[in-house]
Amino acid sequence: MIKDILYTGLGGAVLLKERIDEEVKKLEERGKLSKEDADKFLEKLQTRGEEEEEKLKEKIKEALKEVIDEMGLATKADIEALKEK
Repeated sequence: MIKDILYTGLGGAVLLKERIDEEVKKLEERGKLSKEDADKFLEKLQTRGEEEEEKLKEKIKEALKEVIDEMGLATKADIEALKEK
């Protein structure tokens, strides 16, 4: 289920990027946006996307940890501690 959510999100992001690229190219062709401005915009957008991706990954990790705690499942650290005993 989590994989499906991630894949859906990634698919949406790819489609969004493609549409943005198309629109930026149209603006360039019409002379309403310079090549340098377009490149800067796309770079800034990519950086922002990467930052948001990291935030999302952290939120997912936190949610999974909460679920594991609520279910009472053993973590690697718990298993290692038992092995040492």
